[in-house]
Amino acid sequence: MVDPLHQFRIHPLVHLELAGWDISFTNSSLFMVLATLVIITFMYFSVNPRSLVPNRFQVISEMLYTFISDMIRDNAGKAGLVYFPYIFSLFLFILMGNMLGMIPYSFTFTSHIIVTFSLAVLVLFFVTIIGFARHGWRFFRLFCPENTPIFIIPLLVPIEIMSYLTRTVSLSIRLFANMIAGHAMLKLFASFAIILAGTAFFPVALASIAINVAITGFEFLIALLQAYIFTILTCIYLHDALNLH
Repeated sequence: MVDPLHQFRIHPLVHLELAGWDISFTNSSLFMVLATLVIITFMYFSVNPRSLVPNRFQVISEMLYTFISDMIRDNAGKAGLVYFPYIFSLFLFILMGNMLGMIPYSFTFTSHIIVTFSLAVLVLFFVTIIGFARHGWRFFRLFCPENTPIFIIPLLVPIEIMSYLTRTVSLSIRLFANMIAGHAMLKLFASFAIILAGTAFFPVALASIAINVAITGFEFLIALLQAYIFTILTCIYLHDALNLH
């Protein structure tokens, strides 16, 4: 029986325990480390030569730099460029996690809600700290704009606070759901092709292969798009923290 969710199971590679807590090094941990190492290696070889005529790595890194800096400038303003290193690192980490998951027999750590939720919580913590550091207690103006009628405040403030906190849910579920759904579809259609290949339904198997190829190309686009969406929403939340609207 085909189990499309088997590919998402976390398996401990090195069993570790600390004060009763299971902190084992898992396949998810391994691919997070791999993603980080690939990013560091890529950035090292793209900026280390510093040649007048850029190599391919340097061209790609400069394009990524320009892309993220323009995104921050357009959505958070020039004041947001101070936080470029964090947003740039966030984009590359999510993108690399999505792309590594496209390699057969690899592991997609962005398909786990605990990973995407943790990233979303870090974003919320990041923008909240910036908001308080920049505005102090006036940051609470974000939940109660000026000139709000008094009789609306008891209703508006709880709604705004709930909306602010649920940003973590929208950020995390969007990335998690897209990654898990796409990879599950790939597994299902690949399984259909294998099962039907030796039967009278061979044409259906060929159709399944064709659909799988199309879905694979679409998944590469989704992998890039989801990293972009996560990052641009982070920039929008940063704009709110910087400008209180």
